Amino acid sequence: MATLQLREAIRDAMVEEMDRDSNVFLMGEEVADYNGAYKVSEGMLERFGERRVIDTPISENGFAGLGLGAAMNGLRPIIEFMTWNFAFVAMDQIVNNAAKIRYMSGGQFSFPIVFRGPNGAAGQLAATHNTTVEALYSCFPGLKVISVSNPDDAKGLLKSAIRDNDPVVFLESEFMYGMRGEVSEAEDYLISMGQARIAQEGDAVTIIGHNKSYWRALEAAAMLADDGYQAEVIDPRTIRPFDWEAVIRSVKKTNRCVVVDESNPFASVAAEVAFQIQHRAFDWLDAPVRRVTAKDTPAPYARNLMDHYLPGAEDVYRACREVMYL
Repeated sequence: MATLQLREAIRDAMVEEMDRDSNVFLMGEEVADYNGAYKVSEGMLERFGERRVIDTPISENGFAGLGLGAAMNGLRPIIEFMTWNFAFVAMDQIVNNAAKIRYMSGGQFSFPIVFRGPNGAAGQLAATHNTTVEALYSCFPGLKVISVSNPDDAKGLLKSAIRDNDPVVFLESEFMYGMRGEVSEAEDYLISMGQARIAQEGDAVTIIGHNKSYWRALEAAAMLADDGYQAEVIDPRTIRPFDWEAVIRSVKKTNRCVVVDESNPFASVAAEVAFQIQHRAFDWLDAPVRRVTAKDTPAPYARNLMDHYLPGAEDVYRACREVMYL
């Protein structure tokens, strides 16, 4: 195992796939000369040249569409958005073209394209730069959605995403780019999409959390352990496809569930997970499924309000105690 920052694990995945397949290229704002806004693509321009590491104008709609055309003609683009908040101007390209043209063409076109970049809350950047988008893109059949919580998953899943013949939305976190973690040094390391990771086994309550929320779930589980209760913690890793079997198997064991999600509550990932659990495992539930999400308001700017806005470990801990009737 090697210890890498999240940004380094993502870079390693892109470099390995670009070495393996000359059809893979990276395109986005400041990915080349500036080495990436968050230094994810550092050194890649020098290694691969300006034909495969391409700086773009500030026009997400334009370069997302350019990437789709390249994918339709046999290339495998990686499109980096400086933040997923900026990708809203490319919404038509992603959800009306990338997600649907393979279906509408009867399979004549495939879309081996990855859209990636930081997602979710990023500190005191106000409402327009703190949006969590996985629930939004998960609404559209034809898109695969990945949201990673650690460097190992980031490398293995990004390599799989780049090789996939469908469009993949790959969600990272600005807060976690500097996070260090062990990453497999196995040759050609791949993690299959649609397989959740059981981070901690337990029988008192199931806690589900992805991306930054996964770490809040682990913190809450540690607090419960101090009380003498062992929680089971699941990181779904991929939102579409979702590993329902792993979640339902856990809920049938613990009989209780709390879902942590940085999305706003209405039509969130947590809302769908809670519905699927009650639909598939209602007879095993000893308490209603609880959701712990961001508040139902645009993100604030003030630091103290931002701390209140986001789901915290204490919120998750209290929700777990409620479903355990403690």
